[in-house]
Amino acid sequence: MQHANLLKPPTARQRARFGPDFGQRVLLTIDTEEEFDWNADFSRDGYGLDHLRRLSKFQQFCEGIGAKPVYLVDWPVARSAMAREIIGSAVAAGKAEVGVQLHPWVNPPFEEELGQHTSFVGNLAPELEREKFRRLRDEIESNFGATPLIYRAGRYGLGPNTARILSECGMAIDSSVRSRFDYGYAGGPDYRRHPVAPYWTDDQRNLLELPLTTVYWGMFRKQGEALFPLTLRFPKLTGLCSRLGLLERISLTPEGVSRAEALKGIDIALDDGLPVLVLSFHSPSLAPGYTPYVRTEDDLDDFYDWLRAIYAYLGQRGVQSTTVAEIIDSVVV
Repeated sequence: MQHANLLKPPTARQRARFGPDFGQRVLLTIDTEEEFDWNADFSRDGYGLDHLRRLSKFQQFCEGIGAKPVYLVDWPVARSAMAREIIGSAVAAGKAEVGVQLHPWVNPPFEEELGQHTSFVGNLAPELEREKFRRLRDEIESNFGATPLIYRAGRYGLGPNTARILSECGMAIDSSVRSRFDYGYAGGPDYRRHPVAPYWTDDQRNLLELPLTTVYWGMFRKQGEALFPLTLRFPKLTGLCSRLGLLERISLTPEGVSRAEALKGIDIALDDGLPVLVLSFHSPSLAPGYTPYVRTEDDLDDFYDWLRAIYAYLGQRGVQSTTVAEIIDSVVV
């Protein structure tokens, strides 16, 4: 079986298609992880899990707006009794799904030297990447009573061997590609030329790539792939292009993206015919003080208001919530 190197953009023939009744849908993914200082050196301990108690309120909120969230769980969360109770109950009731998210610095076995380079799990030796993934997948399956079928590498850190490892371990979907972003400055992947639309990673169509949704908006959005990286060299130019409506990069996340920006991004994605819009955020943003995006309770209220408004607008546009199971059933093999 031939597996693509996920660091390389796919060819046009790899693009996935969905059944005629699928239409355009939205998937809500949560990187469900420990609290840690994003600006500090990587550490195997010293993290927190206090925000997990907020998951109950968030799950109730999702049920109210008609979303079935996908909790992409990493090692510390997988071993949390509180997470098992809250997420496991929602999964058992068919009101949520669970997937895998791998933070190598807190995920055994601990054979690598800690650092920026090894924080991207795809940079590890393939045997170590596979063993870390296998242990986490098994822990999730055992503790949450469900077989995870979707994966996201922490820090979006895919590697040349990841597709093969995921397929061998029974994953159906990878959602690590953050299209139109470049993490090469830190030793990570460059996704600037990866498409936003879902695509197959292997000739046998066993593993589907479901990129996080990021679009270019503005007068020059069709030239965004070439022009936007140039604007990043001059931060003032990036802001000027956005204010003038020339070019803006918009990710569908409540973290650092305004409601107005997200609505523009949704219109672009839908008008371009994107079959699945993938929303995402980090679970520590569900409590004040753990991420740069939610510092106060007022910020948290705004965070929920963002999600409420986005789902209301998606409903107006006829976009239904979807699940990993529905995507697997609906994609044309």
